[in-house]
Amino acid sequence: MPPLSLLIKPASGGCNMRCVYCFYHDEAQNRAVTSYGMMSEDTLETLIRKALDYAGGQCTFGFQGGEPTLRGLDFFRRAVEYQQKYNVHNVRIYNALQTNGLLLDSHWARFFKENGFLVGLSLDGGKALHDSLRRDSQGRGTFSRTMRAARLLESHEVDFNLLTVVTRQAAENITQVYRFLRREGLLYQQYIPCLDPLGEPRGSSPYSLTPKVFGGFLKTLFDLWYQDVRAGRFIYIRYFENLLGMLLGRPPEHCGLSGRCALQHVIEADGSVYPCDFYCLDQWRLGNILEEDFAALDSAATAQRFLEESLAAPEYCGGCEYRFICRGGCRRDREGLGLNYFCQAYKEFFSYALPRLRELAGM
Repeated sequence: MPPLSLLIKPASGGCNMRCVYCFYHDEAQNRAVTSYGMMSEDTLETLIRKALDYAGGQCTFGFQGGEPTLRGLDFFRRAVEYQQKYNVHNVRIYNALQTNGLLLDSHWARFFKENGFLVGLSLDGGKALHDSLRRDSQGRGTFSRTMRAARLLESHEVDFNLLTVVTRQAAENITQVYRFLRREGLLYQQYIPCLDPLGEPRGSSPYSLTPKVFGGFLKTLFDLWYQDVRAGRFIYIRYFENLLGMLLGRPPEHCGLSGRCALQHVIEADGSVYPCDFYCLDQWRLGNILEEDFAALDSAATAQRFLEESLAAPEYCGGCEYRFICRGGCRRDREGLGLNYFCQAYKEFFSYALPRLRELAGM
């Protein structure tokens, strides 16, 4: 039995915010059923029972959305109870939750701390930038409420990191974003390149990244981070830490650096299962956890096709000196599984940063 990782959507794509770049809202608009509503406790119990029967060694339960806290705290209390009830093989259980923070209060924070949840909190930088991109359903900025959530998590000693979506605006202002986060003591950071809407030309939206903009972002962020590391100031940036690990011979935990897709087992509110958060589309539906177990879902023809297609690599990549550390990048950036849209950006970044990455790895 393999280790198992799940991404569970308790509130489907439902959200109390209207971020301008939301990729999951876009995906939902491109399938027959845009929202599956709220996940029932019966569905939750079934998926946890089947997951813990199948998993070997460890099982990770990640809760995402939309906004998962819309399902209510009692739902997550039940999740922990079901995990304890059905962990018959005594696997190691990890829980994580990604949130915009608007609904968090002391009850949520105590629950996270008591049950060892790792929380990802979405924040796009300082007030002006964040509020221009991340507004609530009434059109109001959410910066102050997100910062309140960060301080709440800190005061309860909850393990959390910052999730910052890299839009054109964030990329062009990354020095200000980085310095703001460092000044506020928010030192665990994950930068996520934004996705263009399905079917639209890359780089055509007001928030879109282009290879040139993304390449500049990577180099500037690396310089800022490298200066802090060399000065003995701790800052954790997931992408750079993965690159260091790879240079030290460790496998990356960042799926975009794996060179192939894995099954993330995204479970929608009705029990439908998809291979990846970026592919929760009708043509990639693997089945339903209420009707099938994980062994059947993993062996389904659609799952195998998803994995096999991800191995395709353009001939150009075979002769690239950075193939060993780039590995082709995320599948969503390889339309038709061709060359990565950001290929030139990555080449420029590795040419620029690899000597210093090797230096840090040697330290």
